[in-house]
Amino acid sequence: MLEDKDLVSIQEVRTKVEKAYAAWQKYRAYSQAQVDAIVERMAAAGRANAERLAALAVEETGYGNVKDKIAKNLLNADLLPRKMRGMRTIGMLREIPEERIVEYAVPVGVVAAILPTTNPTSTAIFKILISLKSGNAIVLSPHPRAVRCTCATADLLYRAALEAGAPEDIVQCLGYASLDGTNALMRHERTGVILSTGGHGIVRAAYSSGKPAFGVGPGNVPVLIERTADVPDAIAKVIEGKSFDYGTVCSSEQAIVAEDVLKDRVLAELKSGKAHFCNAEQKQALSKLLVTPNWTINPLCVGQAPTKIAAMAGFTVPPETSILVAELDGVGKQHPLSMEKLSPVLALYWVKDFASGMNICESLLRFGGLGHTCAIYSTDDARIREYAQRMPANRVLVNTPAPQGSTGITTNVFPSMTLGCGAAAGNITSDNVGPQHLYNIKRLAYAVRSAAEAFGTSAQPAAPKPLAADIVDRFLTRRGASRADDRFLSSALPNRFSSSAQPQTKSGADDRFSSSALPQPQTTKSNVPPQASCACEAPAPAPPKPQAVDFVCEEDVRQAIKHSRKIYIGPRTIVTPAARDLASPGDILVLA
Repeated sequence: MLEDKDLVSIQEVRTKVEKAYAAWQKYRAYSQAQVDAIVERMAAAGRANAERLAALAVEETGYGNVKDKIAKNLLNADLLPRKMRGMRTIGMLREIPEERIVEYAVPVGVVAAILPTTNPTSTAIFKILISLKSGNAIVLSPHPRAVRCTCATADLLYRAALEAGAPEDIVQCLGYASLDGTNALMRHERTGVILSTGGHGIVRAAYSSGKPAFGVGPGNVPVLIERTADVPDAIAKVIEGKSFDYGTVCSSEQAIVAEDVLKDRVLAELKSGKAHFCNAEQKQALSKLLVTPNWTINPLCVGQAPTKIAAMAGFTVPPETSILVAELDGVGKQHPLSMEKLSPVLALYWVKDFASGMNICESLLRFGGLGHTCAIYSTDDARIREYAQRMPANRVLVNTPAPQGSTGITTNVFPSMTLGCGAAAGNITSDNVGPQHLYNIKRLAYAVRSAAEAFGTSAQPAAPKPLAADIVDRFLTRRGASRADDRFLSSALPNRFSSSAQPQTKSGADDRFSSSALPQPQTTKSNVPPQASCACEAPAPAPPKPQAVDFVCEEDVRQAIKHSRKIYIGPRTIVTPAARDLASPGDILVLA
Protein backbone atom coordinates (compact mmCIF):
# COMPACT_ATOMS: atom_id res chain seq x y z
CA MET A 1 0.00 0.00 0.00
CA LEU A 2 1.24 3.47 -0.90
CA GLU A 3 1.57 5.78 2.13
CA ASP A 4 3.05 8.87 0.51
CA LYS A 5 0.12 11.21 -0.22
CA ASP A 6 1.66 12.61 -3.38
CA LEU A 7 2.30 9.12 -4.76
CA VAL A 8 -1.25 8.10 -3.88
CA SER A 9 -2.54 11.16 -5.70
CA ILE A 10 -0.42 10.45 -8.79
CA GLN A 11 -1.56 6.83 -8.93
CA GLU A 12 -5.17 7.94 -8.59
CA VAL A 13 -4.67 10.33 -11.52
CA ARG A 14 -3.32 7.56 -13.72
CA THR A 15 -6.18 5.22 -12.88
CA LYS A 16 -8.96 7.77 -13.28
CA VAL A 17 -7.66 9.30 -16.49
CA GLU A 18 -7.53 5.85 -18.08
CA LYS A 19 -11.10 5.16 -16.93
CA ALA A 20 -12.30 8.47 -18.32
CA TYR A 21 -10.53 7.83 -21.62
CA ALA A 22 -12.11 4.38 -21.96
CA ALA A 23 -15.54 5.90 -21.24
CA TRP A 24 -14.93 8.58 -23.87
CA GLN A 25 -14.23 5.92 -26.50
CA LYS A 26 -17.88 4.89 -26.06
CA TYR A 27 -19.27 8.40 -25.54
CA ARG A 28 -17.75 9.75 -28.75
CA ALA A 29 -20.25 7.61 -30.70
CA TYR A 30 -23.27 9.23 -29.00
CA SER A 31 -25.63 11.39 -31.05
CA GLN A 32 -26.42 15.04 -30.35
CA ALA A 33 -29.81 14.00 -28.95
CA GLN A 34 -28.24 11.49 -26.55
CA VAL A 35 -25.65 14.01 -25.35
CA ASP A 36 -28.29 16.71 -24.84
CA ALA A 37 -30.45 14.35 -22.79
CA ILE A 38 -27.50 13.58 -20.50
CA VAL A 39 -26.68 17.27 -20.04
CA GLU A 40 -30.30 18.11 -19.23
CA ARG A 41 -30.48 15.35 -16.60
CA MET A 42 -27.27 16.55 -14.94
CA ALA A 43 -28.47 20.16 -14.96
CA ALA A 44 -31.75 19.15 -13.34
CA ALA A 45 -29.84 17.39 -10.57
CA GLY A 46 -27.71 20.50 -10.03
CA ARG A 47 -30.79 22.72 -9.76
CA ALA A 48 -32.49 20.38 -7.30
CA ASN A 49 -29.41 20.35 -5.06
CA ALA A 50 -28.20 23.93 -5.48
CA GLU A 51 -28.81 24.88 -1.85
CA ARG A 52 -27.31 21.72 -0.37
CA LEU A 53 -24.15 22.05 -2.45
CA ALA A 54 -23.84 25.76 -1.55
CA ALA A 55 -24.01 24.92 2.14
CA LEU A 56 -21.38 22.21 1.72
CA ALA A 57 -19.04 24.67 0.01
CA VAL A 58 -19.33 27.31 2.73
CA GLU A 59 -19.01 24.71 5.49
CA GLU A 60 -15.83 23.18 4.06
CA THR A 61 -14.01 26.25 2.71
CA GLY A 62 -15.26 29.00 5.00
CA TYR A 63 -15.50 31.31 1.98
CA GLY A 64 -18.53 33.34 0.91
CA ASN A 65 -22.14 32.84 1.97
CA VAL A 66 -24.81 30.27 1.20
CA LYS A 67 -27.30 32.66 -0.42
CA ASP A 68 -24.91 33.84 -3.10
CA LYS A 69 -23.38 30.42 -3.67
CA ILE A 70 -26.89 29.17 -4.45
CA ALA A 71 -27.08 31.86 -7.14
CA LYS A 72 -23.71 30.71 -8.55
CA ASN A 73 -24.89 27.10 -8.63
CA LEU A 74 -28.08 28.12 -10.44
CA LEU A 75 -26.10 30.21 -12.95
CA ASN A 76 -24.48 26.97 -14.06
CA ALA A 77 -27.33 24.52 -13.53
CA ASP A 78 -30.06 26.74 -14.98
CA LEU A 79 -28.87 29.67 -17.13
CA LEU A 80 -25.99 27.76 -18.71
CA PRO A 81 -28.02 24.74 -19.92
CA ARG A 82 -30.70 27.08 -21.24
CA LYS A 83 -28.04 28.89 -23.26
CA MET A 84 -26.65 25.58 -24.54
CA ARG A 85 -30.00 24.21 -25.71
CA GLY A 86 -30.00 23.93 -29.47
CA MET A 87 -26.22 24.36 -29.75
CA ARG A 88 -24.77 21.82 -32.18
CA THR A 89 -21.64 20.32 -30.65
CA ILE A 90 -21.69 16.74 -31.99
CA GLY A 91 -21.05 15.56 -35.55
CA MET A 92 -21.82 17.95 -38.39
CA LEU A 93 -21.98 21.53 -37.13
CA ARG A 94 -22.99 23.29 -40.34
CA GLU A 95 -22.78 23.20 -44.12
CA ILE A 96 -22.00 26.28 -46.23
CA PRO A 97 -23.30 25.40 -49.71
CA GLU A 98 -22.11 28.57 -51.45
CA GLU A 99 -18.54 27.90 -50.27
CA ARG A 100 -18.76 24.10 -50.56
CA ILE A 101 -17.53 23.73 -46.97
CA VAL A 102 -18.87 21.30 -44.34
CA GLU A 103 -17.80 21.61 -40.69
CA TYR A 104 -17.68 18.78 -38.14
CA ALA A 105 -17.04 18.88 -34.37
CA VAL A 106 -14.17 16.72 -33.11
CA PRO A 107 -14.12 16.35 -29.29
CA VAL A 108 -10.76 16.64 -27.55
CA GLY A 109 -11.20 13.53 -25.38
CA VAL A 110 -10.41 13.92 -21.67
CA VAL A 111 -10.77 17.36 -20.08
CA ALA A 112 -8.53 18.01 -17.07
CA ALA A 113 -10.49 20.43 -14.89
CA ILE A 114 -8.59 22.30 -12.15
CA LEU A 115 -10.99 23.82 -9.61
CA PRO A 116 -10.67 26.72 -7.13
CA THR A 117 -11.55 26.94 -3.47
CA THR A 118 -13.56 30.16 -3.89
CA ASN A 119 -16.26 28.73 -6.20
CA PRO A 120 -15.88 24.94 -5.94
CA THR A 121 -19.39 23.57 -6.51
CA SER A 122 -20.51 26.09 -9.13
CA THR A 123 -17.28 25.65 -11.11
CA ALA A 124 -17.64 21.85 -10.92
CA ILE A 125 -21.18 22.04 -12.33
CA PHE A 126 -19.97 24.41 -15.05
CA LYS A 127 -17.02 22.34 -16.19
CA ILE A 128 -18.85 19.01 -16.11
CA LEU A 129 -21.76 20.33 -18.18
CA ILE A 130 -19.67 22.03 -20.88
CA SER A 131 -17.31 19.04 -21.12
CA LEU A 132 -20.06 16.48 -21.67
CA LYS A 133 -22.03 18.86 -23.91
CA SER A 134 -19.01 18.98 -26.23
CA GLY A 135 -18.68 15.19 -26.33
CA ASN A 136 -15.81 14.80 -23.85
CA ALA A 137 -15.04 12.96 -20.62
CA ILE A 138 -13.78 14.92 -17.59
CA VAL A 139 -11.44 14.42 -14.63
CA LEU A 140 -11.76 17.04 -11.88
CA SER A 141 -8.93 18.05 -9.57
CA PRO A 142 -10.40 19.84 -6.53
CA HIS A 143 -8.60 22.39 -4.43
CA PRO A 144 -7.21 20.61 -1.32
CA ARG A 145 -9.47 22.74 0.89
CA ALA A 146 -12.58 21.94 -1.16
CA VAL A 147 -12.32 18.21 -1.87
CA ARG A 148 -15.52 17.04 -0.15
CA CYS A 149 -17.92 19.55 -1.67
CA THR A 150 -16.33 19.24 -5.12
CA CYS A 151 -16.47 15.44 -5.14
CA ALA A 152 -20.05 15.51 -3.82
CA THR A 153 -21.01 17.76 -6.76
CA ALA A 154 -19.22 15.52 -9.27
CA ASP A 155 -20.83 12.38 -7.85
CA LEU A 156 -24.30 13.94 -7.99
CA LEU A 157 -23.97 14.89 -11.66
CA TYR A 158 -22.27 11.60 -12.56
CA ARG A 159 -25.16 9.56 -11.16
CA ALA A 160 -27.61 11.74 -13.10
CA ALA A 161 -25.59 11.17 -16.27
CA LEU A 162 -25.68 7.40 -15.77
CA GLU A 163 -29.47 7.54 -15.36
CA ALA A 164 -29.66 9.30 -18.74
CA GLY A 165 -27.53 6.66 -20.45
CA ALA A 166 -23.97 7.97 -20.20
CA PRO A 167 -21.16 5.37 -20.14
CA GLU A 168 -19.66 4.46 -16.78
CA ASP A 169 -16.63 6.51 -15.64
CA ILE A 170 -17.39 9.47 -17.94
CA VAL A 171 -17.01 11.82 -14.92
CA GLN A 172 -14.10 11.36 -12.52
CA CYS A 173 -13.07 13.37 -9.45
CA LEU A 174 -9.77 13.06 -7.57
CA GLY A 175 -10.23 12.27 -3.90
CA TYR A 176 -6.55 12.73 -3.00
CA ALA A 177 -5.86 16.27 -4.17
CA SER A 178 -2.24 17.40 -4.23
CA LEU A 179 -0.05 19.67 -6.31
CA ASP A 180 1.91 16.68 -7.66
CA GLY A 181 -1.33 14.92 -8.58
CA THR A 182 -2.64 18.01 -10.36
CA ASN A 183 0.59 18.33 -12.35
CA ALA A 184 0.41 14.65 -13.28
CA LEU A 185 -3.17 15.15 -14.50
CA MET A 186 -2.24 18.13 -16.65
CA ARG A 187 0.71 16.28 -18.23
CA HIS A 188 -0.95 12.86 -18.69
CA GLU A 189 -0.71 11.58 -22.26
CA ARG A 190 -4.48 10.97 -22.36
CA THR A 191 -5.35 14.54 -21.32
CA GLY A 192 -6.77 16.42 -24.28
CA VAL A 193 -7.18 19.93 -22.85
CA ILE A 194 -6.89 21.70 -19.50
CA LEU A 195 -9.53 23.97 -17.95
CA SER A 196 -7.68 25.73 -15.14
CA THR A 197 -9.27 28.01 -12.56
CA GLY A 198 -7.25 29.16 -9.58
CA GLY A 199 -4.30 31.29 -8.60
CA HIS A 200 -1.54 32.56 -10.88
CA GLY A 201 0.72 29.59 -10.07
CA ILE A 202 -1.69 26.85 -11.12
CA VAL A 203 -2.75 28.72 -14.25
CA ARG A 204 0.89 29.19 -15.22
CA ALA A 205 1.53 25.48 -14.60
CA ALA A 206 -1.34 24.65 -16.94
CA TYR A 207 0.14 26.74 -19.74
CA SER A 208 3.56 25.16 -19.10
CA SER A 209 2.28 21.59 -19.22
CA GLY A 210 2.67 21.13 -22.96
CA LYS A 211 -1.09 20.60 -23.32
CA PRO A 212 -3.70 22.97 -24.77
CA ALA A 213 -5.03 24.98 -21.84
CA PHE A 214 -7.68 27.52 -20.97
CA GLY A 215 -6.62 29.56 -17.97
CA VAL A 216 -7.70 32.91 -16.62
CA GLY A 217 -5.95 35.94 -15.23
CA PRO A 218 -6.64 38.02 -12.11
CA GLY A 219 -9.34 40.67 -12.08
CA ASN A 220 -8.90 44.20 -10.74
CA VAL A 221 -12.20 45.62 -11.88
CA PRO A 222 -12.56 49.42 -12.00
CA VAL A 223 -16.01 51.00 -12.12
CA LEU A 224 -16.30 54.46 -13.67
CA ILE A 225 -19.31 56.50 -12.56
CA GLU A 226 -19.70 59.13 -15.26
CA ARG A 227 -21.54 62.40 -14.58
CA THR A 228 -24.69 61.38 -16.48
CA ALA A 229 -25.11 58.20 -14.40
CA ASP A 230 -28.17 57.43 -12.32
CA VAL A 231 -26.18 57.64 -9.07
CA PRO A 232 -28.61 55.86 -6.70
CA ASP A 233 -28.94 52.99 -9.16
CA ALA A 234 -25.17 52.87 -9.79
CA ILE A 235 -24.14 52.77 -6.13
CA ALA A 236 -26.80 50.20 -5.22
CA LYS A 237 -25.52 47.92 -7.99
CA VAL A 238 -21.87 48.42 -7.08
CA ILE A 239 -22.62 47.41 -3.49
CA GLU A 240 -24.65 44.44 -4.74
CA GLY A 241 -21.75 43.28 -6.90
CA LYS A 242 -18.98 43.95 -4.37
CA SER A 243 -20.79 42.15 -1.55
CA PHE A 244 -21.83 39.20 -3.76
CA ASP A 245 -20.44 36.07 -2.06
CA TYR A 246 -18.20 38.43 -0.07
CA GLY A 247 -16.13 39.36 -3.11
CA THR A 248 -14.91 35.90 -4.14
CA VAL A 249 -15.74 36.31 -7.84
CA CYS A 250 -12.69 37.44 -9.83
CA SER A 251 -14.86 39.93 -11.73
CA SER A 252 -16.25 41.68 -8.65
CA GLU A 253 -15.77 45.44 -8.34
CA GLN A 254 -12.43 46.55 -6.85
CA ALA A 255 -12.64 50.34 -7.16
CA ILE A 256 -15.14 53.13 -7.79
CA VAL A 257 -13.81 55.99 -9.91
CA ALA A 258 -16.24 58.92 -9.76
CA GLU A 259 -16.21 62.48 -11.07
CA ASP A 260 -15.91 65.24 -8.47
CA VAL A 261 -19.27 66.76 -9.42
CA LEU A 262 -20.92 63.57 -8.14
CA LYS A 263 -19.05 63.42 -4.82
CA ASP A 264 -21.82 64.44 -2.43
CA ARG A 265 -24.37 62.17 -4.12
CA VAL A 266 -22.01 59.18 -4.27
CA LEU A 267 -21.06 59.51 -0.60
CA ALA A 268 -24.69 59.82 0.42
CA GLU A 269 -25.69 56.71 -1.52
CA LEU A 270 -22.77 54.67 -0.15
CA LYS A 271 -23.77 55.62 3.40
CA SER A 272 -27.38 54.76 2.60
CA GLY A 273 -26.16 51.35 1.37
CA LYS A 274 -24.49 50.61 4.75
CA ALA A 275 -20.93 51.07 3.49
CA HIS A 276 -18.31 51.82 6.15
CA PHE A 277 -15.72 54.52 5.31
CA CYS A 278 -12.29 53.68 6.69
CA ASN A 279 -10.16 56.42 8.22
CA ALA A 280 -6.41 56.67 7.67
CA GLU A 281 -5.51 54.31 10.53
CA GLN A 282 -8.10 51.75 9.43
CA LYS A 283 -6.85 51.90 5.82
CA GLN A 284 -3.32 51.25 7.02
CA ALA A 285 -4.47 48.30 9.14
CA LEU A 286 -6.48 46.85 6.26
CA SER A 287 -3.51 47.14 3.90
CA LYS A 288 -1.24 45.23 6.29
CA LEU A 289 -3.89 42.57 6.91
CA LEU A 290 -5.09 41.95 3.35
CA VAL A 291 -1.88 42.16 1.32
CA THR A 292 1.03 39.82 2.05
CA PRO A 293 4.69 40.82 1.53
CA ASN A 294 4.79 38.86 -1.75
CA TRP A 295 1.76 40.75 -3.06
CA THR A 296 -0.91 38.08 -2.70
CA ILE A 297 -4.13 38.33 -0.72
CA ASN A 298 -4.11 36.84 2.77
CA PRO A 299 -6.15 33.62 2.34
CA LEU A 300 -7.66 34.12 5.80
CA CYS A 301 -9.41 37.25 4.47
CA VAL A 302 -10.70 35.85 1.17
CA GLY A 303 -14.49 35.71 1.01
CA GLN A 304 -15.05 36.89 4.60
CA ALA A 305 -17.78 39.17 5.90
CA PRO A 306 -16.82 42.86 6.27
CA THR A 307 -17.43 42.71 10.00
CA LYS A 308 -14.96 39.83 10.36
CA ILE A 309 -12.29 41.51 8.24
CA ALA A 310 -12.62 44.72 10.27
CA ALA A 311 -12.25 42.76 13.50
CA MET A 312 -9.15 40.99 12.13
CA ALA A 313 -7.70 44.42 11.27
CA GLY A 314 -8.36 45.67 14.81
CA PHE A 315 -11.45 47.84 14.48
CA THR A 316 -15.19 47.33 14.68
CA VAL A 317 -18.01 48.21 12.29
CA PRO A 318 -21.80 47.95 12.67
CA PRO A 319 -23.14 44.42 12.10
CA GLU A 320 -25.21 45.54 9.12
CA THR A 321 -22.13 46.84 7.25
CA SER A 322 -22.24 45.82 3.57
CA ILE A 323 -18.72 46.74 2.38
CA LEU A 324 -15.58 48.53 3.61
CA VAL A 325 -14.58 51.60 1.57
CA ALA A 326 -11.10 53.12 1.46
CA GLU A 327 -10.42 56.40 -0.37
CA LEU A 328 -7.15 56.28 -2.35
CA ASP A 329 -5.21 58.82 -4.38
CA GLY A 330 -2.92 56.55 -6.38
CA VAL A 331 -2.42 53.15 -8.02
CA GLY A 332 0.46 50.73 -7.49
CA LYS A 333 2.51 49.12 -4.77
CA GLN A 334 2.56 52.33 -2.74
CA HIS A 335 -1.23 51.87 -2.49
CA PRO A 336 -1.80 48.17 -1.61
CA LEU A 337 -5.58 48.46 -1.60
CA SER A 338 -5.50 49.38 -5.29
CA MET A 339 -4.99 45.69 -6.18
CA GLU A 340 -7.54 42.86 -6.42
CA LYS A 341 -8.78 42.13 -2.89
CA LEU A 342 -11.12 39.05 -3.16
CA SER A 343 -13.16 40.44 -0.26
CA PRO A 344 -15.84 43.09 0.37
CA VAL A 345 -13.24 45.89 0.46
CA LEU A 346 -13.63 48.63 -2.16
CA ALA A 347 -11.23 51.41 -3.17
CA LEU A 348 -12.67 54.85 -4.00
CA TYR A 349 -11.15 57.52 -6.28
CA TRP A 350 -12.27 61.07 -7.13
CA VAL A 351 -11.35 62.59 -10.50
CA LYS A 352 -11.97 65.98 -12.04
CA ASP A 353 -13.41 64.74 -15.34
CA PHE A 354 -14.11 61.81 -17.64
CA ALA A 355 -10.63 61.77 -19.17
CA SER A 356 -8.98 61.62 -15.73
CA GLY A 357 -11.36 58.85 -14.76
CA MET A 358 -10.34 56.77 -17.76
CA ASN A 359 -6.69 57.26 -16.83
CA ILE A 360 -7.26 55.83 -13.34
CA CYS A 361 -9.35 52.93 -14.65
CA GLU A 362 -6.69 51.99 -17.18
CA SER A 363 -3.99 52.15 -14.48
CA LEU A 364 -5.99 49.84 -12.23
CA LEU A 365 -6.39 47.29 -15.01
CA ARG A 366 -2.69 47.42 -15.83
CA PHE A 367 -1.77 47.02 -12.17
CA GLY A 368 -3.48 43.65 -11.85
CA GLY A 369 -6.49 43.07 -14.08
CA LEU A 370 -5.20 43.29 -17.63
CA GLY A 371 -7.67 41.86 -20.13
CA HIS A 372 -10.31 40.94 -17.54
CA THR A 373 -13.31 43.16 -16.80
CA CYS A 374 -14.30 46.78 -16.20
CA ALA A 375 -17.61 48.58 -15.79
CA ILE A 376 -19.17 51.99 -16.39
CA TYR A 377 -22.36 53.67 -15.22
CA SER A 378 -23.55 56.32 -17.68
CA THR A 379 -26.45 57.34 -19.90
CA ASP A 380 -24.16 58.90 -22.52
CA ASP A 381 -23.60 56.21 -25.15
CA ALA A 382 -20.79 58.13 -26.82
CA ARG A 383 -18.88 58.19 -23.52
CA ILE A 384 -19.68 54.52 -22.92
CA ARG A 385 -18.21 53.54 -26.29
CA GLU A 386 -15.17 55.75 -25.80
CA TYR A 387 -14.55 54.02 -22.48
CA ALA A 388 -14.98 50.58 -24.06
CA GLN A 389 -12.49 51.39 -26.82
CA ARG A 390 -9.91 52.69 -24.36
CA MET A 391 -9.98 50.09 -21.59
CA PRO A 392 -7.61 47.06 -21.82
CA ALA A 393 -10.38 44.72 -20.70
CA ASN A 394 -12.33 42.12 -22.67
CA ARG A 395 -15.60 42.52 -20.80
CA VAL A 396 -16.87 46.11 -20.55
CA LEU A 397 -20.09 46.14 -18.55
CA VAL A 398 -22.67 48.91 -18.64
CA ASN A 399 -25.03 49.79 -15.76
CA THR A 400 -24.85 46.33 -14.13
CA PRO A 401 -23.15 44.72 -11.13
CA ALA A 402 -19.85 43.37 -12.42
CA PRO A 403 -19.96 39.73 -11.17
CA GLN A 404 -23.49 39.23 -12.45
CA GLY A 405 -22.80 40.99 -15.74
CA SER A 406 -19.51 39.28 -16.55
CA THR A 407 -20.86 35.77 -15.93
CA GLY A 408 -24.01 36.21 -17.99
CA ILE A 409 -26.60 36.62 -15.22
CA THR A 410 -27.60 40.19 -16.13
CA THR A 411 -26.12 40.41 -19.64
CA ASN A 412 -26.15 38.26 -22.77
CA VAL A 413 -22.51 37.22 -22.62
CA PHE A 414 -22.11 33.44 -22.49
CA PRO A 415 -22.79 32.09 -18.95
CA SER A 416 -19.39 31.02 -17.70
CA MET A 417 -17.14 30.54 -14.69
CA THR A 418 -13.99 30.72 -16.84
CA LEU A 419 -13.45 34.28 -18.08
CA GLY A 420 -10.57 34.49 -20.54
CA CYS A 421 -8.34 37.57 -20.44
CA GLY A 422 -6.75 37.30 -23.88
CA ALA A 423 -3.18 37.52 -25.12
CA ALA A 424 -2.34 40.61 -23.06
CA ALA A 425 -2.74 38.52 -19.91
CA GLY A 426 -1.12 35.41 -21.37
CA ASN A 427 -4.43 33.64 -21.99
CA ILE A 428 -5.35 31.70 -25.12
CA THR A 429 -8.78 33.36 -25.40
CA SER A 430 -10.62 36.50 -24.33
CA ASP A 431 -13.98 34.69 -24.43
CA ASN A 432 -16.28 33.48 -21.72
CA VAL A 433 -15.32 29.83 -22.15
CA GLY A 434 -18.07 27.36 -23.09
CA PRO A 435 -18.57 24.02 -24.86
CA GLN A 436 -17.63 25.65 -28.18
CA HIS A 437 -14.02 25.82 -26.93
CA LEU A 438 -13.77 22.11 -26.11
CA TYR A 439 -13.91 20.62 -29.59
CA ASN A 440 -11.87 21.10 -32.73
CA ILE A 441 -13.49 21.79 -36.10
CA LYS A 442 -12.82 19.53 -39.05
CA ARG A 443 -13.58 21.07 -42.45
CA LEU A 444 -14.58 19.20 -45.59
CA ALA A 445 -13.64 21.44 -48.54
CA TYR A 446 -14.53 20.77 -52.20
CA ALA A 447 -12.51 22.13 -55.11
CA VAL A 448 -14.08 25.27 -56.57
CA ARG A 449 -11.24 26.54 -58.79
CA SER A 450 -7.92 25.47 -60.22
CA ALA A 451 -4.62 26.86 -59.04
CA ALA A 452 -4.29 28.66 -62.37
CA GLU A 453 -7.65 30.33 -61.82
CA ALA A 454 -6.66 31.28 -58.29
CA PHE A 455 -3.36 32.93 -59.21
CA GLY A 456 -3.78 33.83 -62.91
CA THR A 457 -2.55 32.04 -66.04
CA SER A 458 -0.34 34.65 -67.75
CA ALA A 459 3.25 33.55 -68.44
CA GLN A 460 4.42 37.15 -67.94
CA PRO A 461 4.27 38.85 -64.55
CA ALA A 462 0.76 40.20 -64.29
CA ALA A 463 -0.12 43.66 -63.14
CA PRO A 464 -1.54 43.70 -59.61
CA LYS A 465 -5.24 42.96 -59.62
CA PRO A 466 -7.58 45.19 -57.63
CA LEU A 467 -8.67 43.79 -54.32
CA ALA A 468 -12.24 42.60 -54.01
CA ALA A 469 -12.99 45.43 -51.63
CA ASP A 470 -11.58 47.97 -54.12
CA ILE A 471 -13.76 46.57 -56.90
CA VAL A 472 -16.85 46.78 -54.73
CA ASP A 473 -16.02 50.29 -53.54
CA ARG A 474 -15.41 51.50 -57.11
CA PHE A 475 -18.65 49.95 -58.31
CA LEU A 476 -20.77 51.32 -55.47
CA THR A 477 -19.16 54.76 -55.68
CA ARG A 478 -20.41 55.00 -59.27
CA ARG A 479 -23.86 54.30 -57.88
CA GLY A 480 -23.58 56.79 -55.03
CA ALA A 481 -23.57 54.12 -52.33
CA SER A 482 -21.09 52.60 -49.88
CA ARG A 483 -19.86 49.07 -49.42
CA ALA A 484 -22.06 47.08 -47.03
CA ASP A 485 -20.52 43.65 -47.27
CA ASP A 486 -17.60 42.43 -49.36
CA ARG A 487 -17.28 38.98 -47.88
CA PHE A 488 -18.90 36.99 -50.64
CA LEU A 489 -16.74 36.17 -53.61
CA SER A 490 -18.02 34.45 -56.69
CA SER A 491 -17.45 30.72 -56.91
CA ALA A 492 -17.04 28.57 -60.00
CA LEU A 493 -19.91 28.79 -62.47
CA PRO A 494 -21.93 25.75 -63.57
CA ASN A 495 -21.17 24.47 -67.05
CA ARG A 496 -24.47 25.75 -68.35
CA PHE A 497 -23.09 29.31 -68.23
CA SER A 498 -21.63 28.85 -71.69
CA SER A 499 -19.64 31.49 -73.51
CA SER A 500 -21.62 30.65 -76.66
CA ALA A 501 -24.65 32.56 -75.42
CA GLN A 502 -25.25 35.80 -77.29
CA PRO A 503 -26.14 39.16 -75.76
CA GLN A 504 -29.69 40.38 -76.10
CA THR A 505 -30.41 44.06 -75.64
CA LYS A 506 -33.48 46.14 -75.66
CA SER A 507 -33.88 49.75 -76.65
CA GLY A 508 -33.52 52.17 -73.72
CA ALA A 509 -32.06 49.53 -71.38
CA ASP A 510 -29.00 50.04 -69.21
CA ASP A 511 -26.45 48.45 -71.52
CA ARG A 512 -23.46 48.57 -69.18
CA PHE A 513 -23.18 44.78 -69.23
CA SER A 514 -24.28 44.16 -72.83
CA SER A 515 -22.26 43.88 -76.00
CA SER A 516 -23.66 47.23 -77.16
CA ALA A 517 -21.43 48.88 -74.58
CA LEU A 518 -18.36 47.41 -76.23
CA PRO A 519 -16.36 49.17 -78.97
CA GLN A 520 -18.00 48.50 -82.34
CA PRO A 521 -16.23 48.26 -85.70
CA GLN A 522 -16.40 51.62 -87.48
CA THR A 523 -17.53 51.98 -91.12
CA THR A 524 -16.65 54.83 -93.49
CA LYS A 525 -18.69 56.22 -96.31
CA SER A 526 -17.28 55.70 -99.82
CA ASN A 527 -18.23 56.75 -103.36
CA VAL A 528 -17.03 53.46 -104.70
CA PRO A 529 -20.04 51.46 -105.84
CA PRO A 530 -20.58 48.21 -104.07
CA GLN A 531 -18.84 45.25 -105.66
CA ALA A 532 -20.31 41.84 -106.00
CA SER A 533 -19.06 39.51 -103.38
CA CYS A 534 -17.06 36.46 -104.20
CA ALA A 535 -15.55 33.57 -102.35
CA CYS A 536 -12.08 35.10 -102.63
CA GLU A 537 -12.98 38.19 -100.60
CA ALA A 538 -11.50 38.55 -97.10
CA PRO A 539 -13.90 37.49 -94.31
CA ALA A 540 -15.67 40.17 -92.33
CA PRO A 541 -13.90 41.07 -89.06
CA ALA A 542 -15.08 39.04 -86.01
CA PRO A 543 -17.19 40.92 -83.50
CA PRO A 544 -15.20 41.99 -80.43
CA LYS A 545 -15.23 39.66 -77.44
CA PRO A 546 -17.50 40.79 -74.61
CA GLN A 547 -15.72 42.16 -71.55
CA ALA A 548 -16.34 40.79 -68.07
CA VAL A 549 -17.62 43.16 -65.40
CA ASP A 550 -16.01 43.56 -61.97
CA PHE A 551 -19.05 43.14 -59.75
CA VAL A 552 -22.66 41.93 -59.95
CA CYS A 553 -25.30 42.60 -57.32
CA GLU A 554 -28.94 41.61 -57.07
CA GLU A 555 -30.17 44.87 -58.65
CA ASP A 556 -27.95 44.29 -61.72
CA VAL A 557 -29.60 40.93 -62.27
CA ARG A 558 -33.07 42.42 -61.86
CA GLN A 559 -32.30 45.02 -64.55
CA ALA A 560 -30.86 42.35 -66.85
CA ILE A 561 -34.01 40.25 -66.48
CA LYS A 562 -36.22 43.29 -67.04
CA HIS A 563 -34.42 44.21 -70.27
CA SER A 564 -33.80 40.64 -71.48
CA ARG A 565 -30.03 40.82 -71.61
CA LYS A 566 -26.98 38.93 -70.37
CA ILE A 567 -24.30 39.90 -67.85
CA TYR A 568 -20.77 38.88 -68.80
CA ILE A 569 -18.52 37.76 -65.96
CA GLY A 570 -15.03 36.33 -65.55
CA PRO A 571 -13.05 34.32 -62.99
CA ARG A 572 -12.42 37.41 -60.88
CA THR A 573 -15.90 38.88 -61.03
CA ILE A 574 -17.53 39.26 -57.63
CA VAL A 575 -21.09 37.96 -57.69
CA THR A 576 -23.12 38.32 -54.52
CA PRO A 577 -25.00 35.20 -53.37
CA ALA A 578 -28.34 36.98 -53.83
CA ALA A 579 -27.41 37.90 -57.40
CA ARG A 580 -26.31 34.35 -58.17
CA ASP A 581 -29.54 32.87 -56.79
CA LEU A 582 -31.70 35.32 -58.74
CA ALA A 583 -29.78 34.79 -61.99
CA SER A 584 -29.63 31.01 -61.83
CA PRO A 585 -33.04 30.07 -63.36
CA GLY A 586 -32.67 32.34 -66.41
CA ASP A 587 -29.04 31.88 -67.52
CA ILE A 588 -28.44 35.60 -67.05
CA LEU A 589 -24.77 35.22 -66.10
CA VAL A 590 -22.50 34.32 -69.01
CA LEU A 591 -18.82 33.48 -68.79
CA ALA A 592 -17.02 35.93 -71.06
